[in-house]
Amino acid sequence: MLPTSPAPAIIRDLGRADYESVFAAMRAFTDARDTATPDELWIVEHPPVFTLGLGADRGHLLAGPGVPSHAIPVVQTDRGGEVTFHGPGQVVIYLLIDLRRNKPGGKLYARQFVTKIEQAIINVLQAYNLIGERIAGAPGIYIAGGPRKGAKIAALGLKVRGNGCTYHGVSLNVAMDLSPFSWINPCGYSGLATVDMRTMGVHAALADVQQQLAAELVRQLAAPDAQPLDPNNINHALEGQEAK
Repeated sequence: MLPTSPAPAIIRDLGRADYESVFAAMRAFTDARDTATPDELWIVEHPPVFTLGLGADRGHLLAGPGVPSHAIPVVQTDRGGEVTFHGPGQVVIYLLIDLRRNKPGGKLYARQFVTKIEQAIINVLQAYNLIGERIAGAPGIYIAGGPRKGAKIAALGLKVRGNGCTYHGVSLNVAMDLSPFSWINPCGYSGLATVDMRTMGVHAALADVQQQLAAELVRQLAAPDAQPLDPNNINHALEGQEAK
């Protein structure tokens, strides 16, 4: 008998929620899950917070002359990566996935998983006429051309446990107060420019981008390989949106 692929991940919209409570819930979910537990994607918007990866250098939290004082909390996490910022107007999706289940073509390896997440972001940006790209050695998605080429618009950081179960996930900047990114070295890179979709001329409702990215992540996870967006679907995705 041929192996069957698991059902598509359950999508849960948590609304706006405190980072630390969601972080605790992700770990509890992963602690309790077994081989029959369905995968889940959690959509959330966080109040302002800086988060640190497992091996992050706190020196990337800037302080001193010219850096505004602020009361944004700093939370140590167990994901990969350095420091980043989450705040209102940003899509955050946490991926609670069992990579060892039978996927199309076999189990999903961590590098393939990251590639699928990145492709989902690229596809959603393309639907809004924005071109994103990968940069080798720097996880996330960056603007591919124009005066803001190289600016970061999406970040990802994951935890993969020894049993192949993942949590943490991806963030895509839609319409944010970007100033807190200037109070850190985003993802450990000094001077890295950070943008959102609004900065790039796209005015889209956060809820719309949340749902599109979640749906695209589900599509990517169900495909044997990372799948580019069908150009014929771009205009449909843009219906009702004011795009660049």
